[in-house]
Amino acid sequence: MKPIEIGKLITQPEGFQAFIPNPFPPKDGFGFTPAILRKDNQATRLLGKLDGITKLLPDADFFLLMYLRKDAASSSQIEGTVATMVDAIEAEVKVSEKITTDVDDISHYIKALNYGMQRVTKDNFPLALRLVRELHKELMYKARVTQYSNPGEFRESQNWIGGTRPDNASFVPPPADKILGYLGELERFMHTENIIPVIIKAGLIHAQFETIHPFLDGNGRTGRMLITFYLWKEGFLEKP
Repeated sequence: MKPIEIGKLITQPEGFQAFIPNPFPPKDGFGFTPAILRKDNQATRLLGKLDGITKLLPDADFFLLMYLRKDAASSSQIEGTVATMVDAIEAEVKVSEKITTDVDDISHYIKALNYGMQRVTKDNFPLALRLVRELHKELMYKARVTQYSNPGEFRESQNWIGGTRPDNASFVPPPADKILGYLGELERFMHTENIIPVIIKAGLIHAQFETIHPFLDGNGRTGRMLITFYLWKEGFLEKP
């Protein structure tokens, strides 16, 4: 697969450089080497095995409840949270009246996952930008960083990753006045039929979402939830 230029660093009026994605998907499409397609086949088989095992469990709903909590803990740990699945369960059954901020992060992630499952399975709500905003609101409302995240609303100011300000950051996403256009492209890509294998497409969706970084905070966890629900919608998972 030949390299695809996915965007450029453009100097902003304030002096720092922000990443401006190229139109998505690329006009020339994507080319996949045999090695990439083998990896896709391997991932598809493993995902199928996981989904098949859940159908053999005597109490799949109980497994799903526990798996949601494990997923919430693992996803939150990527963001630096040190609490575990057991900590989250103890908080739910109120073993202790004191809930740490790390446990609170996991609890909010569990709440957002449950909310998303309700929306996509029972309400038959489509995978759309509105759902992404709703997931973010459930994730961040009354969380420890609520005052910085504007729950459920796309950002109206510049954010950055790493460093203390945009000019010394590791990565600066697109300016706020550009993100709705990029998100619109991404939403159309999600719903456009094409020959891209589903798991590869899921990775492309996730990468583009994180590149846009549409929220002030909580982008990583929201993006990972989006992929879970996308794979379910595409029939790769019996349940999200």
